[in-house]
Amino acid sequence: MRARWIFLGLLVALVATAFAYRTLRPTPVETAGVTRGKAVEVVYATGFVEVEEPVEIAARVTAPVVDIRVKEGDRVTRGTLLATLDIADLNAEIARLAAVTRGMEAEARRTLTLVDRGFASKAARDNVVANRDAARAAEKAARERLENYALRAGVNGIVLRRDAEPGDLASPSRTLFVIGDPARIKITATVDERDIPRIRVGQQALMSSDAYAGRIFPARVREITPGGDPDQRSFRVRLEPLSNEPLPVGLTLEVNIVTREKEGALLVPDGAVEDGQVWRLADGRAKRTPVKTGIVGTDRTEVTEGLAPGDVVIVNPPEGLSDGARVSSEASATKKTAGPR
Repeated sequence: MRARWIFLGLLVALVATAFAYRTLRPTPVETAGVTRGKAVEVVYATGFVEVEEPVEIAARVTAPVVDIRVKEGDRVTRGTLLATLDIADLNAEIARLAAVTRGMEAEARRTLTLVDRGFASKAARDNVVANRDAARAAEKAARERLENYALRAGVNGIVLRRDAEPGDLASPSRTLFVIGDPARIKITATVDERDIPRIRVGQQALMSSDAYAGRIFPARVREITPGGDPDQRSFRVRLEPLSNEPLPVGLTLEVNIVTREKEGALLVPDGAVEDGQVWRLADGRAKRTPVKTGIVGTDRTEVTEGLAPGDVVIVNPPEGLSDGARVSSEASATKKTAGPR
């Protein structure tokens, strides 16, 4: 019986020791120092490269494509022949009109001879001359329409897109070629309507692309379209590249438009601020500290009140952390700019 009570006593002591260890053991947390640096507020958008003033080429008539004279990437000048369309039907119409013209001219010669001899009236002469001139005009107009069956470049540039093959049916509503100058480009970015009030002409932007890993391309906001897209709830923003780096037309870009900057700001990692407070590390314990924030970057947040340089804060605090709880620090790497992605 005595042995049983001894066993129970040891069990209670073991449970009490385990409870005390779990209660008094410091909670491991990730920490970071409060630093000063540049706070940068950015608006994130996606964009793509397009040429300034691209020219779309479509046929003026509906007819099959017979021949294509250029390919994508070819340099062309104004007037360069791009493609020809089937003129068989028009040639048949011209031949018919030419026959009508010959008949009208023969009739006019006979009538004019009769008028000269006094066997036909002036009214007959006027009528036959009018018919002859109308036939000539109709034939001339048909021959001039031949030029509509030859598609030519309207500007100097490069064939950026070719959407036609021999045998395709061309029509006025179908774009067959796009011509532009790839040396004159602009960036069109799509900005969420919630962010558009912060965008201003002249703001700087930083652009990147998976195609150019690790490289940043500077740009400037040149224009904000006055009308948005209600379906996408977005606005288009035109950016002007500030480097001479050639970017391929159609390339997609990640765009960070800088809307605010502040030097010497007090910065903490974004994961340290939650509901207007941080957990500050003091004498090995977590202290709940209210703060006021300013610029919120993509990885750092500016704190305007509540902290001082050199303070240490808990990053991504664990659930259930209580004020005054003992914690053990695991320092995290820190950055000095609340900057773009």
